[in-house]
Amino acid sequence: MDSSFRRVIESCATSPRDGQAGTWILPEMIEAYCSLHQAGLAHSVETWIDGKLSGGLYCVSMGGAVFGESMFSNDSDASKIALAALVGFCRHHEIAQIDCQQNTRHLASLGAREMTREQFIGGVSAGLAKAAPAWQFSAVYWQGVLDPGPAST
Repeated sequence: MDSSFRRVIESCATSPRDGQAGTWILPEMIEAYCSLHQAGLAHSVETWIDGKLSGGLYCVSMGGAVFGESMFSNDSDASKIALAALVGFCRHHEIAQIDCQQNTRHLASLGAREMTREQFIGGVSAGLAKAAPAWQFSAVYWQGVLDPGPAST
């Protein structure tokens, strides 16, 4: 986590996407998100293979409210591993929702689901009321993905 934020966002900006001719992640947005990262409000989750950045995602976090922004993958399933790591991190820190922003088949296949505006606002409000966790990854977070327990939804 957070070991290569700029490379993650730049990779997200330059990754080709089916059905899309360009990206909303323009140079000005990259700089704005890097400023948020320096302020401790934007974070990256990376997947590495043999010392090479193979995939990842970046998000904005305020307290316990997490807003996914974009993800990329240079190797098969690398972004899925990064998302699974973020889920494990959030479960460990009792962060109840990750805003995925888009309803895509890809995210739905990974467990994302739509919610009402009321549910969303309630979840964001609850998240904002929590203290921000330390954005450092620990192997124990995988337990929340591999064995989420009966309380997981």
